[in-house]
Amino acid sequence: MRHAAIAFGRELERRMPGEVTTKWWKEERGERIFVDYNQNARDRTIASAYSIRPKPGAPVSAPVAWDELPEITPEDFTVATMPARYEEVGDKHAAIDDVQHSLQPLLDLYARDEEGDMPYLPDYPKMPGEPKRVQPSRDTDRKR
Repeated sequence: MRHAAIAFGRELERRMPGEVTTKWWKEERGERIFVDYNQNARDRTIASAYSIRPKPGAPVSAPVAWDELPEITPEDFTVATMPARYEEVGDKHAAIDDVQHSLQPLLDLYARDEEGDMPYLPDYPKMPGEPKRVQPSRDTDRKR
């Protein structure tokens, strides 16, 4: 799954170079959207639809439609507001299992990609072929 996420992110980078990135280090991302492929590393958990986040205001992870994006903010979805939204728009997540897709095209993209693997999370053992895990500005071995 992680390799599929890397391939997906890299393809988005190619198609939208100024908008999307897979750069692991924040200093290299700028204002671009980061595709976090490491959310698919082993032992990681993700927030599911309608899960409550442990933050002030009790925000809720809410599925939305593409056409809603210009008019909403994450702060719109809280424990207090979600029941009314659910009543109004229904379960936008209900049909998630109605269509299945194969990861094989993404895995094929990953296999053809000459860039190789991406950095893992710091608490994982170093993997063969993995790039350095040092922030570029702190890399004392890099050529200047």
